[in-house]
Amino acid sequence: MDDDLTALRDRCDRALNLHGPQSAADLLATIPSGTATDHYGDGGVVAELETEVAGLLGFPAAAYLPSGVMAQQAALRVHADRRGRHSVVYHPMSHLERHEDRAPQRLHGLVGRPVGDPHRLLLRADLDGVGEQPAALLVELPQRDLGGQLPPWDDLVQQVAWARDRGAAAHLDGARLWEASAGYGRTPAEIAGLFDTAYVSFYKGIGALPGCCLAGPEDVVAEVKEWRRRMGGTLFGLWPGSASALSCLRRRLPLMPAYLERAREIAGAVRDLPGVTVVPDPPQTPMLHLLLRTSPDALRAAVRALAEGGLWTWQRSMTTSDPGVQLVELSVGDATMALPLEEVRRAFTTLAG
Repeated sequence: MDDDLTALRDRCDRALNLHGPQSAADLLATIPSGTATDHYGDGGVVAELETEVAGLLGFPAAAYLPSGVMAQQAALRVHADRRGRHSVVYHPMSHLERHEDRAPQRLHGLVGRPVGDPHRLLLRADLDGVGEQPAALLVELPQRDLGGQLPPWDDLVQQVAWARDRGAAAHLDGARLWEASAGYGRTPAEIAGLFDTAYVSFYKGIGALPGCCLAGPEDVVAEVKEWRRRMGGTLFGLWPGSASALSCLRRRLPLMPAYLERAREIAGAVRDLPGVTVVPDPPQTPMLHLLLRTSPDALRAAVRALAEGGLWTWQRSMTTSDPGVQLVELSVGDATMALPLEEVRRAFTTLAG
């Protein structure tokens, strides 16, 4: 993003996506002044967060880690070592496959086994094509790169049963579990309770500083903490991210059902606009994808025009197989809630050209 557009963003007084652009001051304000610090991850607010997240997810223990990439590598390594197996089954659009530079393979000797059609959700029937005995099945809820979709609950239960029948671990990539909870109308513990381990993120829908937790049985979490140290994640002080996570989690987790309702209201407000396609329609979680039939240059010009009028939308779009269609991802948060639906519709009219 060029400096001029950055300056325009910083002058905007409204935003369409999530909680809007967060300044350093905004993020520092999520850390209470009386926060109790930790020492290399022990004690203080880190322990408080780990206890609260373990309770929310219905597990005996949880470990705070600075990134989800590290957390999931550690959990999958533990599951693989315990079973003496190396393959991990997941959807082709999994974060592990698309966004981690093959880290599990290169650092831990794990073998990724993408299963299913990249353009639709992984379903139990897709797993019938897997003949080997995997170390783990990883399920991402919701499937971010498919617009926040969720598999039917009964099918999800059957997928986990498939893993257990083969002696494999069932691991939840719950980077957006808080959103999935609203979509299923079930508590985080009801969803996470299907799995052996679960990872949750704090900087995405919750809007805290970067960081995450990995929850599971006490012995698994103890091993994950050892891998955290080996991979350089046990910093001298982990309290800033933990304190931010705790305050934002308490504030925004109760808002997820309202965020979902607004996502569906937005879909209703824009689905009839020329050049706009909502994916999925209706939204299944407080996030959705929108396909805009416009060129990259026209979209950039529209983003700039809206920013000049005080509304910040997106820094960039994602390309699709059609050069004439751009994809944007809308996650609903505080900023989205504050924006009138009429202004949302006008914005998409401009964005779609």
